[in-house]
Amino acid sequence: MQTVHTVSDLRVALRPRPDWALVPTMGNLHAGHLGLIARARKENVPVVASIFVNRLQFGPNEDFDRYPRTLQHDAELLAEAGCDLLFAPDEAEMYPQPQTFRVLPDPAIADMLDGAARPGHFEGVATVVMKLFQMTGPRHAVFGKKDYQQLLIIRRMVEQFALPIDIIGLDTVRADDGLALSSRNGYLTPEERAQAPQLQAALRALAEDARLATAPEQIRLLEQQTMARLDQLGWVPDYLTLRRRSDLQTPTALDLHQGAACVVLGAARLGRTRLIDNLEC
Repeated sequence: MQTVHTVSDLRVALRPRPDWALVPTMGNLHAGHLGLIARARKENVPVVASIFVNRLQFGPNEDFDRYPRTLQHDAELLAEAGCDLLFAPDEAEMYPQPQTFRVLPDPAIADMLDGAARPGHFEGVATVVMKLFQMTGPRHAVFGKKDYQQLLIIRRMVEQFALPIDIIGLDTVRADDGLALSSRNGYLTPEERAQAPQLQAALRALAEDARLATAPEQIRLLEQQTMARLDQLGWVPDYLTLRRRSDLQTPTALDLHQGAACVVLGAARLGRTRLIDNLEC
């Protein structure tokens, strides 16, 4: 595996082959990230992974400074997984001047849920992903479904800017007890780690209870009850909710009657750690 740190070296490395698959990451890799590499390899094109902790998507009181940076170990994992090229720029390379031009996602899908809990987050995500797309010119790009709202935003961005990129969503990779794998799981204390699967259990219960709902008002009541139960277990929920997969809006009575494809999504803090998860239903 070749490793480059500058955009100029990246473009030289990419030049011999017209088609690449991109896996963007912030590093501190785990089995979920390696699953993205494995999925990208199925396209039968070389795979480029990026590692960059993007300041733009962190709020002023979030964990940018303490976000784990493990580049050497990450590079070893990527090489073992069959990645062909690693792009690992520093902040000066990625943002050689203040990033005053930004990608502003559609508020209808970006200002709810995680966008409401983390103002400006998806603007930072969309901006850095657009830069990575422009730098690498991939034919395919692979993202995990754990960040469900992010995946929808990136799909819409690619559609509206007519980018010739196939966006591939990969199912969430989980630990044996059901916890969605995340770099932030490393923040959990042993006691918190034992409690962490409660978030997925709450989402499963919400999805099951919602099967009998016939009106949006019933869905809202079930969401409130599920959040209250999680709160009683010591969590601080931001949201637990049932939404349409297509646009993350609350399903209408007609949607519920017709069995529209939905997803339950949740975000909650356990101690100092904020976890997110979702289940398609």
